[in-house]
Amino acid sequence: MRIALLQLNPTVGALEANATRIEAAVRAVRGTVDVCVTPEMALTGYPPRDLLLVPGFVARGQEVAARLAAALAGGPSVLLGMPIPSGVEAGRPLLNAAVHLHAGVVGQSFAKSLLPTYDVFDEDRYFEPGLAVEALTVGDHRAAVSICEDVWNDPDVWTTRRYGGDPVAALRALATPVLLNMSASPYAQGKLAQREHLLAHLACKYGVWACYANQVGANDDLVFDGRSLAFSPDGVCVGRAAAFAEDTLIVDTAAPATAVAPWDAPVEAEVFAALVLGVRDYARKCGFTKALLGLSGGIDSALTAVVAVEALGREHVTGVLMPSPFSSEGSLTDARALAEALGMATHELPIAPVMAAFDDVLAAPFAGRPADVTEENLQARIRGSLLMALSNKTGALLLTTGNKSELATGYCTLYGDMNGALAVIADVYKTLVYRLARWVNRGGVVIPPSTIDKAPSAELRPNQTDQDSLPPYDVLDAILVRHVEQCVDGPGLEAAGFDPEVVRRVLHLVRISEFKRKQAAPVLKVTPRAFGTGWRMPIARGTWG
Repeated sequence: MRIALLQLNPTVGALEANATRIEAAVRAVRGTVDVCVTPEMALTGYPPRDLLLVPGFVARGQEVAARLAAALAGGPSVLLGMPIPSGVEAGRPLLNAAVHLHAGVVGQSFAKSLLPTYDVFDEDRYFEPGLAVEALTVGDHRAAVSICEDVWNDPDVWTTRRYGGDPVAALRALATPVLLNMSASPYAQGKLAQREHLLAHLACKYGVWACYANQVGANDDLVFDGRSLAFSPDGVCVGRAAAFAEDTLIVDTAAPATAVAPWDAPVEAEVFAALVLGVRDYARKCGFTKALLGLSGGIDSALTAVVAVEALGREHVTGVLMPSPFSSEGSLTDARALAEALGMATHELPIAPVMAAFDDVLAAPFAGRPADVTEENLQARIRGSLLMALSNKTGALLLTTGNKSELATGYCTLYGDMNGALAVIADVYKTLVYRLARWVNRGGVVIPPSTIDKAPSAELRPNQTDQDSLPPYDVLDAILVRHVEQCVDGPGLEAAGFDPEVVRRVLHLVRISEFKRKQAAPVLKVTPRAFGTGWRMPIARGTWG
């Protein structure tokens, strides 16, 4: 059996455009394969979220699928991911499904059984579950069809399972030589190793070719890395599609199985590629051709600028320097040097006159009160207003530059440096920001070494450093990874050896900063748990321990 795994980059809701993309990918392999497999929900893009509640959207998708089937008549069979009506009177109205396009018509359908409702997923909101994987017949060939989560509940792989049943266990009764999986699995650090371990195990356990077609591209906060996979029945990886790019992986089950090299790219390369794709697709799919950001001379804005230039091109990115009386000459020099190295345009807008105007206006109500963080926040809000004005006037996408360590602890200013439409590195811990900056400079200086080497500072008052308010970043990030991503509480962190006072302080900052995160720009997700759709903490809450 010759299988084409179509690794596609759909846009959510763009039914006609997605169908055109699918048709082109199928025509490119016409006459060379038996079946083409799209990613999960490829016709609608994933995740379509509450578009699925609009009956006209689902109905339109069925019309588009019928036209696509007719357009591809005479070509190979196509397994197309899309929502279809569930046909049940009680329950959810839809199925997360695959439909078989063959001989010009929409034929057999296959329903996803395991509906993830955790982290960024909310499929039980829309879909009725199927029962188990079923077999597809294509000419003389048979293959079992599964959708994404259906292969993620094997009892031999997971010590704790999220679901009671394992739909892939039906493979034994089906006795098919091939398992097809249509997926839309978002990127997170370490995810590829999990996928490869799981698919290798299933291939060996059931003696099948395990073929996995994954979505690529970014939709809102989620980045999909692609890297579609194929494993032979002895558990050898015989195919891996491109990372963070569209591709087609051809699998021939009759050909000799030749192992592909293990994935060995460093995590810095993966994360950088994910961020670039996230910015590029957010801009493209939202209709932006240019972007702007504040350049402070610090490491966070430097890394964000590098990502933006790589994603959109230097001629489409503008950096804005907004020095205050507290800005060091070294920071200004670093910001200018970065812009020159990247070849990007800049504006320089000193904010001292605006600060003085605010001081005059607020003199009476602030009389008798000493200067404090209020005046520091005003500086950030002045800068945020200037950036928003430039964005409004030029139509450029405003990118925020704060990192995950700052967003976790509230070391950011609402309506100030948090202004923007996309939070590029808000799922990148500060320690990883430093690693990424050094990786960017691996072939030559782009980010000035002084930007990397100096103590990080918001420069909102004389001689300020981040560590005036926060623990050292290596300690802070170690606590945050455990607390945010692994849900380890205070006693657990103390048992792990962290100083109890530091733990209490950090967890207090995380808790009281929730209202800021609820108002933050969409965060590009690159860790297992980001401050976005998968983070659902209440704002108003008490302490429990």
